[in-house]
Amino acid sequence: MWASTQTGSEAAGDGPAEDHNGDVVVLGAGIAALVAAYELELLGHRVMVLEGSERIGGRVYTHRFGTADNAPHVELGAMRIPPGHELTMRYVEKLGLKSALRPFRTILSDENNYLTTGSGYVRVKNASGPLLADLRREVPTASYGSVTLLFGAWMAAVVRAMAPAELRDNLASDLTTLLRLADRVDLTPYVHGARSDRIDLGAVFREHPELRMGCGPRLYSFLDDLLLETGTGLMYLSGGMSQIAERLADRIRGPILLGREVISLDAGCDQVSLGIRHRRHRTVRQHPAVLCTLPFSVLRQLALTGFDDDKREVIGSVDYGGATKIALHCREAFWERDGTLGGASATGGRTRQTYYPPHEGDPAQGAVLLGSYAIAEDADLLGQFPEDARHAAVIDELAPLYPQLKEPGTVLGAASIAWAGHRWSNGCTSRRWRWGKDATGRDEEMRRAARPQGRLFFAGEHCSATPAWINGAIESALGAVTAIDTALRSSR
Repeated sequence: MWASTQTGSEAAGDGPAEDHNGDVVVLGAGIAALVAAYELELLGHRVMVLEGSERIGGRVYTHRFGTADNAPHVELGAMRIPPGHELTMRYVEKLGLKSALRPFRTILSDENNYLTTGSGYVRVKNASGPLLADLRREVPTASYGSVTLLFGAWMAAVVRAMAPAELRDNLASDLTTLLRLADRVDLTPYVHGARSDRIDLGAVFREHPELRMGCGPRLYSFLDDLLLETGTGLMYLSGGMSQIAERLADRIRGPILLGREVISLDAGCDQVSLGIRHRRHRTVRQHPAVLCTLPFSVLRQLALTGFDDDKREVIGSVDYGGATKIALHCREAFWERDGTLGGASATGGRTRQTYYPPHEGDPAQGAVLLGSYAIAEDADLLGQFPEDARHAAVIDELAPLYPQLKEPGTVLGAASIAWAGHRWSNGCTSRRWRWGKDATGRDEEMRRAARPQGRLFFAGEHCSATPAWINGAIESALGAVTAIDTALRSSR
């Protein structure tokens, strides 16, 4: 596969590929960059891709514990595809990956997943009672019916499992208003489960949108994420999400050069001047068009000239949320012995979420436990540690639930990434317009982020209507391709 068989020096040295005088240079080799390069070539343009790191894919990153084709793997980056993300699904099919799609089992989706309550770890199938007890300790509940309280208890569980710390800290205020509104609605049609002690939160909010008014501004903005990531219909790619990047790269005819770090950008009306560092060498070259897919968190650290004040403001102010993932390569899937077969547990503490990825390939090579997945402020708690320390901390924190982790020979290895401190991303996802803005405000922020500067164009999830998702990267790339094609043809 492309990403595992070519390094920066092998992909291209300082020879002929460096002298490629294509129509367009694409900065970055994430999904937005690779889609754009692929589509520009289909339109007849010559393209060269420059990537600062030593791998392609950007924040799509499948880590493999070993070099064999059937080695255990884990997603340290994007790991799921929502069913409504039509652009992503279109490219999955176009790249011959449709047969690899599988249902993604979400957090708390399985009855034997765990969650943390005031009573300690409990399984989902036994969680209703402890969750109701937690709710009664947190907010006044005496005047509400049993189904309303069930709604509140599971709503609180989902927020505590997935939401950033700020939302959890203000949960009591949101719940107080939500319970009052929910008590006016007949929620009995949404109750399910063998003991009639679960409630379909997605259906409740979908069919009763007025309940959203009970959410404070931050919870209101985050609600769709909560419901999406605890609902049904999400998919993943058997064999790894990095297959999307690898297959795109295989279809691109122009050079994809790794280890080429952008250090300066001068956006002119007729051309763009690029400063590039490769090993110990620095070069400055001019190109008729450049597409920049670098996150703004990286771009704002470069030497930039030819940018107007509004563009500088948006580049400097886009906020990026953090994410930290820590995976453990285990001798066997010991969690399956007690009935945990998939999905994810809300383990709380610093680990936040623990996923049980499906193990594909030879069982003799072990299985992977995604011991910790944390976002936003929570991502920094373990992400700030050196790798070895954060790996040890996850084992220590999960040991009360899984004492097997402390047994010699159980953990064969570990891998992790803290995206907030990652040199080539400085964050996981853009979120400037996700909080407290209406649709018009979000569209305006997207337009500002994507607006070109002369012959310098922009793409990436930060330039889309669906930030944080592969779909947004593709969406922005297709918009940029149209703009670049139009600009180059009009100048001929």
